Amino acid sequence: MTLKWSITVVSYRETIVSMALVGAMIGAASGGWINDAYGRKKATLLADVVFTAGAIVMAVAPDPYILIMGRFLVGLGVGTASVTAPVYIAEASPSEIRGELVSTNVLMITGGQFLSYLVNLAFTQVQGTWRWMLGVSAVPAVIQFALMLCLPESPRWLFMKNDEAQAITVLSKIYDLARLEDEIDHLSASLEEERQKKNTVKYMDVFKSKEMRLAFLAGAGLQALQQFTGINTVMYYSPTIVQMAGFTPNQLALLLSLIVAAMNAAGTVLGIYLIDHVGRKKLALSSLSGVIISLLILSGAFFAQSSGSSSGLFGWAAVLGLALYIAFFSPGMGPVPWTVNSEIYPEQYRGICGGMSATVNWVSNLIVAQTFLSVAEAAGTASTFLILAGIAVLAVVFVIMFVPETQGLTFVEVEQIWKERAWGSSYNIESLLEQENQS
Repeated sequence: MTLKWSITVVSYRETIVSMALVGAMIGAASGGWINDAYGRKKATLLADVVFTAGAIVMAVAPDPYILIMGRFLVGLGVGTASVTAPVYIAEASPSEIRGELVSTNVLMITGGQFLSYLVNLAFTQVQGTWRWMLGVSAVPAVIQFALMLCLPESPRWLFMKNDEAQAITVLSKIYDLARLEDEIDHLSASLEEERQKKNTVKYMDVFKSKEMRLAFLAGAGLQALQQFTGINTVMYYSPTIVQMAGFTPNQLALLLSLIVAAMNAAGTVLGIYLIDHVGRKKLALSSLSGVIISLLILSGAFFAQSSGSSSGLFGWAAVLGLALYIAFFSPGMGPVPWTVNSEIYPEQYRGICGGMSATVNWVSNLIVAQTFLSVAEAAGTASTFLILAGIAVLAVVFVIMFVPETQGLTFVEVEQIWKERAWGSSYNIESLLEQENQS
């Protein structure tokens, strides 16, 4: 009876966590189309409305089923926003600081996670604790909705929709006059090339072009590996992991998790600096190297604990491994996948590919969140972290083979990388000769 009850509790917990991921998966999948059809600004506003509705539903939920419905609505909002925010920021940023600005979005996410732990800790002694914890999440969405009303639409999306006058007005607020003329020329030439190829882009078009297949492989692969190396499992279940390590009181586990979340936010700040100074690829590789070491420490600590040792040192070793994991992951594999995905696709494909790669992220997130506790229960926590370390090794190989360096490059230059990878380094020379012959 006790085993059956334990399995039921684990199942409910995984379902409640995972239902937000199902919503995020659907929100990300539809978010690319919403972005391209209605613009980055309207997509963000829609995401805020849906998220706020979900937070209210969760706060007043009379039973677990309504709570799950609220989690689904929140997930829809998060999924749509996860596609929109990096693209909007990248399209409104100068190329030399684009990585830093897109990484700031990741800082807001990790900072929000830290604040959520802080709020949860504050509400542990309040009557109706969980309702306050869930309901207060509507506040940031309401604030973002109000502030977003004051911001302009993406200039690149405006260009794509032939509203060049408004696009130039927005660009003039970003660049000085000399740079403005260059940006308008590059943007006009790039979009004209895309229009000549195709007026509308469909999902299957991504797989018909060799260069787009390579770009999507790199972008979607990074998103999947970000999740399969365990980051959101660590964040979702860090109180549980801390308790598994031997720290049983709920408040102590939550406090230690708060410290982990603070390190996550602090590491992202470091990543904002490094991503445009070290480069995306080097940062991802150094990050993954540290992640492998951290996961091995976590695995070793839990192996030692499962062998019957009563030493408290192994509990602290697990917490140390957890902290090191966050310290290595947050500056690199935290922001790099989102930054790379915001800049590796041509304008015509950016919304749809961004949505597809974000969907891969959320699907991967769902798989990991839905299975982590069950796998840990079946195979053991130590073996589970060892599996994650093996995936991190594969991630290193993937980044070396398939992810190019995009630091400081314009969107046109990044597009050229995929053409050269698809058709060889002679592509650029042949293209120039063809243009010369036509003239």
